[in-house]
Amino acid sequence: MVRLSRRTFPFITKAFADAGYAGNSPATATIITVEIVRKPPDQVGFAVHLGRWVVEWFFAWISRNRRLWKDPEATLASARAFLYAAAVMIPVRRLARSA
Repeated sequence: MVRLSRRTFPFITKAFADAGYAGNSPATATIITVEIVRKPPDQVGFAVHLGRWVVEWFFAWISRNRRLWKDPEATLASARAFLYAAAVMIPVRRLARSA
């Protein structure tokens, strides 16, 4: 998936990931720089981390979409199509509210 995204979006040079992706696999799978976002050792409670809030916000919004709440799609192409449709709805709803 990372290789495919590099071909589709050649302007992406850096990706943020959490500690679950800390192994060598993501770093060697592509030429995109993978930066692992870790919490500081002295952190207690919630804190916003650089780059991570964008991903968390996107997944929170996508999980609000009824069709994408679960993943019942039979093929990767159909799942990708519904993800694109849901991502388009973010700016469409903002435009509808401002009009």
